[in-house]
Amino acid sequence: MMRYTAEKALLGDQSIVVLTDNEDKRKLRVACHGAALLSFEVPVDGTMHDIADGYRDASEIAARPGSRFAIMVPFAGRIGDARYTFDGEKQDLQPGVTGADRASRHGFVRNTDFAIAALTADPSGAHATLATSAIRPQPGYPHSIDLTVTFTLDAGGLALDVSMRNVGDSEAPCFFGWHPYFRVGNDSLAGNTADAWQLQIPAQTLIRTDADLIALPGAAAYVPLDDAPAFDFRELRSIGGTILDHEYTDLHAETDGHIRTRLRDPATGLAVAVWQERGVMHAFTADTAARDARRAVALEPMECMADAFNRPEWQDAIRLAPGAERRFRCGVEVLLS
Repeated sequence: MMRYTAEKALLGDQSIVVLTDNEDKRKLRVACHGAALLSFEVPVDGTMHDIADGYRDASEIAARPGSRFAIMVPFAGRIGDARYTFDGEKQDLQPGVTGADRASRHGFVRNTDFAIAALTADPSGAHATLATSAIRPQPGYPHSIDLTVTFTLDAGGLALDVSMRNVGDSEAPCFFGWHPYFRVGNDSLAGNTADAWQLQIPAQTLIRTDADLIALPGAAAYVPLDDAPAFDFRELRSIGGTILDHEYTDLHAETDGHIRTRLRDPATGLAVAVWQERGVMHAFTADTAARDARRAVALEPMECMADAFNRPEWQDAIRLAPGAERRFRCGVEVLLS
């Protein structure tokens, strides 16, 4: 038997892909709808543990509660009042919508059926490339982006390699984000929630927001973690009762160029390290999740901060020229200590 296999399958009426490491007994499933990771099973003390708190069935895949493992393009997080200005042109992502109903978040592909562009396995790993051309001119976004996401399961864990290509004739604002939820505790223990887990975020700066999670104007958005000790997780420590729905920036990379945010259950030693090569990290303790509140923690690698379309300091980072491609890589390592 080959060490790695990659195959198509169904979950109810939803098409999925399954990547398997037959040697180390690891398996992950990805829905074609939204390119959302559903599960990532790994062996822990002789039993299988799913570190991914993804959608459980076909109905959840379709309904997308909590944006679990959402691929977020051409923007991640929220855009203030669903309005922005790019190259002097004012844009409204929700024309005609007023009041509290105005909300634009997490991009345009969460409800998109991705095509399976490639599904392969070789001695180095199992690979699935999902692609969509759904990002086309629409209210508030007169641009065209082709998007591919390659999921690879290999000896190092899970890696995502994302390509965003501007296939339009004008420069476009565009950046990537991922919205994964992880659980490292033993689900059979009633008290095993995020409160009991440990977190480390290698950041120097907290991004301060208003009640709508939109960053404060200008320099007021950036707070040194020395001045925000309640949200300082530069050293691995217990989450305890801290409620997190915060972005962190000025991230420190390790010698291999990867920035690693770590989540660990001290009771079992099971941990995940979410890595990225640049950008910001958004941590969310899932207090407002419709199910299993604080039973998972979202660790979201993002190429730019939320509302970057409205931030002058991020304009170069979001700009994608016609014909240009930008890549973003991130992933998950599973650790036992």
